[in-house]
Amino acid sequence: METSEILKKVRKIEIKSRGLSNQIFSGQYHSAFKGRGMAFSEVREYQYGDDIRNIDWNVTARFNHPYIKVFDEERELTVTLLIDVSGSNEFGSRQWLKEEMMTEIAAVLAFSALQNNDKVGVIFFSDRIEKFIPPKKGLSHNLRIIRELLDFKPISQKTNIAEALRFLTNAMKKRCTAFLISDFMDQGFEDALKIAGRKHDLAAIHIVDERDYSLPNMGLARLYSKEAGKSIWVDTASRNVRNAFAAEGAKHLQQLEQAFRRSGVDVARMRTGQDYVKPLINLFKARESRR
Repeated sequence: METSEILKKVRKIEIKSRGLSNQIFSGQYHSAFKGRGMAFSEVREYQYGDDIRNIDWNVTARFNHPYIKVFDEERELTVTLLIDVSGSNEFGSRQWLKEEMMTEIAAVLAFSALQNNDKVGVIFFSDRIEKFIPPKKGLSHNLRIIRELLDFKPISQKTNIAEALRFLTNAMKKRCTAFLISDFMDQGFEDALKIAGRKHDLAAIHIVDERDYSLPNMGLARLYSKEAGKSIWVDTASRNVRNAFAAEGAKHLQQLEQAFRRSGVDVARMRTGQDYVKPLINLFKARESRR
């Protein structure tokens, strides 16, 4: 992609993403993902219902009456976007490729973080860590992230979500808010998901294309997998073939749901060709309601 074309696309995504984050997501984002670090503020007398773990025993002993520590929530966040750049994302049967949808959603989240004065970092992953952009603040940093999203060329076409989550756990020493954005065409990452979810405030954004889980009747069709690097001929006119493909897809979705639920990780599912605003707002609202 030529530089001038990239800059035009960056500008277009910037305008749309900033508009959405300003008009729709600013309050929702802040409420759902506000900082969880706690800074000591003052002490006050113990009141019925206070958490006894916050009792300041030194002050209590001095005045012979229970006092508790009061904390202010630290508002500044570090936001980390884990972006799946494997080959399966270069696909879309309706209007958008999955990778195009991921780019816009990542940009919206980055500008929501910018508006909240948060740092943003990005981990690009396939079956390896393709690139790590450390968290920083500022508009120029956000625009760099968008440029990378638009023009990044991964070394590998395969996927290893567990590897990305392990890198997040090890690279980010302090607790951060992390968004794992992927089509989740992978398995065996539940343990890494649980560990990352315990250390960080982790949410998953599942990008789905309807053809990931169902086949239309197209007769004899040649299907190509970029991740596997091979193609096969499939008789899509066969109802048994279509049913078997759909059953396997349904099984994979069920396994994903169980992995997210057991790990305590919130997930928003978004379909190519459909609006992503409502699922994203619903994700924010669900998290806000549990705070």
